[in-house]
Amino acid sequence: MQSVRSSFYQPLDSKSCHVLANALGDTPETVISVHLLRRGLCRAYVAGEPSRFDGAIVQDNFCPAEPMGFGSDPEVLWDLLKSVEGWECVNVASECATDLGEIIEENMGVRVRYYGDVYHILSKPVLNFQNEAVRQLTLDDLNLLESAPTEVQGAGFGSIRNLLSDGVVACAVISGKIVAIAHTSARTNHHADIGVFTLEEWRGRGFATAATAIVAKRVQEAGQTPVWSTGEDNFASLRVAHKLGFTEVLRRTYVIPN
Repeated sequence: MQSVRSSFYQPLDSKSCHVLANALGDTPETVISVHLLRRGLCRAYVAGEPSRFDGAIVQDNFCPAEPMGFGSDPEVLWDLLKSVEGWECVNVASECATDLGEIIEENMGVRVRYYGDVYHILSKPVLNFQNEAVRQLTLDDLNLLESAPTEVQGAGFGSIRNLLSDGVVACAVISGKIVAIAHTSARTNHHADIGVFTLEEWRGRGFATAATAIVAKRVQEAGQTPVWSTGEDNFASLRVAHKLGFTEVLRRTYVIPN
């Protein structure tokens, strides 16, 4: 199997990104891409019109190596990927992952591997988990969050200030320093994706669970559905999700050239 197209696609302008966001819809698997498109935090490429695309690639400005692909035609997705710089893998619908992998292997002369991306939602009130070290942050905590290690600063809004003002952040604070974080990494009208990280030496103390409970509660109070996505073998993350009441709703697949 090989690509039959040879096109070069230019990144969409801001207006077209908003059109693409509307076309993608507001679902658990599109929440991150739609958030990025509407906030101007990505590069996007489409085959066809943004309102009725044959395929689309959304590439996060801050994580360009792992773009999201939308559409069911693997040859269209491969054709788009040829215009995307800096990608190392692509996250696509599972039903077209194997065919896309075969096209990549033939055209790039490499082997590919596949990795499952599991999506959960919280459709019932979040379970209450508390920890005396964990609290929600506000803009008054800007300096505290800016001084934290990068892994526990959060991301997705372009700046820490924007994250605190437009998102929801909860952290475990020990001796005046942040050691764990849960935050909205993306928000749309109906969904909010939650990202979590705990510094290695502070894991196993319930910080992530308590922080996520705060964020999920605030998201639900805003009328949005919390979304949790994680790798298929990230068992620690999966345990936290299940403990809080999240349920699996779909899977996508990373296609990764070796």
